[in-house]
Order: sequence, then structure tokens, then C-alpha cells
Amino acid sequence: MELIKDKEFSGERPLFGSHGLRLEDVTIHAGESALKECSDIEAENCRFEGKYPFWHVDGFVINHCLFTEGARAALWYSRNLCMTDTLVEAPKMFREMHNIKLHNVRIPNAFETLWDCSGVDIKDVEVKNGDYIFMRGSDIRIDGYVQQGNYSFQKCRNVEIHNAKLDTKDAFWETEDVTVYDSEIDGEYLGWHSKRLRLVRCHIKGTQPLCYAEDLVLEDCTMDESCDLAFEYSTVNADIKGHVTSIKNPKSGVIRADSIGEIIIDSHVKAPADCRIETRDAE
Repeated sequence: MELIKDKEFSGERPLFGSHGLRLEDVTIHAGESALKECSDIEAENCRFEGKYPFWHVDGFVINHCLFTEGARAALWYSRNLCMTDTLVEAPKMFREMHNIKLHNVRIPNAFETLWDCSGVDIKDVEVKNGDYIFMRGSDIRIDGYVQQGNYSFQKCRNVEIHNAKLDTKDAFWETEDVTVYDSEIDGEYLGWHSKRLRLVRCHIKGTQPLCYAEDLVLEDCTMDESCDLAFEYSTVNADIKGHVTSIKNPKSGVIRADSIGEIIIDSHVKAPADCRIETRDAE
């Protein structure tokens, strides 16, 4: 593997088409496509300032690096990435990529990040300003994750999340086969139009959660008092600890809680309209 150390590059495509290259303490200044169409790349303690540095790359390791705001859209159309201990200040990162590992990464400007990506492994990652993050993703595994940003995980498939704190309005819309364990989810209109969304030992906040959902499951979850008008038009099997503020027009299934405030079943309920709503006190 060729080593490039303590160098600076700028302009258009300075390392285009490189293969088997290790960069140490290298700075990529303003310009475009510094490492486009490359493979087998390692970057250690590097700084990326120019746009689109890693496009159409197969096989790269990025460790202890910085992507400044100017390095927007830095990693697209690539595969087989391992990124560790890195600060990503640039928006719109990771598009149409496969086989991505992000461990101990911070992304303070995660707007429109991780779109159309598959085979994603995330551990100990913190995200801010992450509106529309994970759009249309698939085969995603997350453990140890803090996120602020709305409209996350829309239209995702096959997602498993552990130990997360999510501050996100309109999360998990139109998803399929998503399971969230031991997490806090704070945001309005959670999980609308989802299929087979499963929440296990989670705490849920925000108005009108979990409506229009199909085959929804809650196991040992708790709901904040802000969770009103829950489960409208959903098919649901829910076991909730503590109190539920209000439930409105679930389609079918079972909802069980320690106590329930208001139950609204009106003329707008959809067939089969046979959801069983129970409290443990009544039992």
C-alpha cells in the first residue's frame, strides 16, 4: 500500500483513480472529487475541506478524521466503509451506499444524511440537525445512538435499534419491519402508516402517536402524558406500563395499560372496530 503523509492537495481530482493508498495527516483543500473512482483507501488523521471527496469508492477506512462543512456530500455511491472516531460537520453525507460501519462518529449537521443506504452498522453515534436522516434505508443496525432531527427513518425497511434517544417528529413513517429496544422516542406523530413496527421497553412522548399502523406491537412500554389520541386506525397489540392519556378509534387488536384516561370510539372508527381495550385494575 502506498503511503502519503503530511501532504496537502487541492483542485479537481488530485488523487482520482487511486488504489491501495494510505493517507496520514493529509489535508484536502477546496476542490472537487479528490478520491473519486478509488478502492482500498485508508485515511488517518486527515482533514477534508473540498466537495465530493469519496464518490464511487469501494473499500475504505476513515479514522480520526474531520470533514468540514465545505466537504458536503462527501461520501456517495460507494461501498464497504468503516469510519471511526470522526467528526463530520458536512451535511448530506452517505447516499446510495452499501455496507457502512460508523462507530464513535459525531454528525452535528446531519441534514439529509444516510439516504438510500443498506447494510448500515451504527454504534455510539451522535447526530444533530438530522432532518430526513435515513430516508429509504434498509438492513440497519443501531446500538448507542442520540439523534435530534425530524422526519427520520421514513420508508426504511428491516431496522433494529437499541439504546437510543430520539428527538424526532414524524419518525418511522411508512416503515416496514422496524424494532426499537430500550429507547426514548420524543416526537409528534410517531410511526404513522408503518407496518410491523415493534417497540420494546421504550418510553414514548408526543401527541397522536402510532396511528394508521398495521401489525403494531408495544411490549412493556411507557407513554408520557403528551401521548394523546393514540392508535387511531391502527391494528395493535400493546402492553403499556402506567397511564395512557387517551386512545382514539383503534381498528383491531388489544391495548392493555395500568390505567387509561379517555377512550374515544365514534362513528369514524374503521372496521372491524373490535379492538379490546383493557386496564389491569379492571382485571
